[in-house]
Amino acid sequence: MCGRFASFRSAQDLADDLAVADVAHDAGLLAPSWNVAPTDAVRIVVERPARLPGGGHGAITRSLQLARWGLVPSWAKDPGVGARMINARSETLLDKPAFARPLGARRCLVPAEGYYEWRRLPAPDGPAGGDRGGRGATVPKQPYWIHPAQGGLAFAGLYEFWRDPARAADDPARWLVSTTIITTAAAHGLAHVHDRMPVALPPAAWDAWLDPAVGAQEAAILVAEPVRELALTPVTTRVNAVRNDGPRLLEPDPEPLDAGLPTAP
Repeated sequence: MCGRFASFRSAQDLADDLAVADVAHDAGLLAPSWNVAPTDAVRIVVERPARLPGGGHGAITRSLQLARWGLVPSWAKDPGVGARMINARSETLLDKPAFARPLGARRCLVPAEGYYEWRRLPAPDGPAGGDRGGRGATVPKQPYWIHPAQGGLAFAGLYEFWRDPARAADDPARWLVSTTIITTAAAHGLAHVHDRMPVALPPAAWDAWLDPAVGAQEAAILVAEPVRELALTPVTTRVNAVRNDGPRLLEPDPEPLDAGLPTAP
């Protein structure tokens, strides 16, 4: 599960770091966020043929575009389904129709500086498990900021186009671009926080992942070896509320709830 992340590098820095040739106007204007939540607008890196003024297509260009987080399949009746499709499990990409189709044709990178995860702690009256402890007590959770020691990440993602049937054919807002982040089993050093993690691709895999000529079967192999060297920083529960934003969310929690618990899974 990856339900919250941070993306605060400038559009120009992303273009430089990810070898992007073109930055869409709206992607360039997107404000930085330290608390990106499902259905928020996010930047994605794609490779598609450039659209020519006459309606034709030119050379394949790597560009920075804007998408809504939460994949909406082209056949969906309404975009609400996207809120339940913020992640796609790497193990079943080829089996799920909503993901198998874009895996073969519409792959992207989702730039991030890191992501958040919540470690479920022992319930007041028993072991961890479920959302509630004994006698209605809420099971405590310790939030963590999970990030590389230096630089940023490029999550493996998929994107899709959905056309709003209620809008006119000449309405530029009739098309919704949405995206999902691929997840995999957590690396050993992270599994005690959560059993899943987003797939962060190493730079050596970016070209193949974005290449439209690479098929779905080959692409599925690329997400089998994600970046796994990430640091863990316990942070305060300020991150729990999506209305909170800003660099303070990354400040270490001086008194983490799990300070006395083991870090091994």
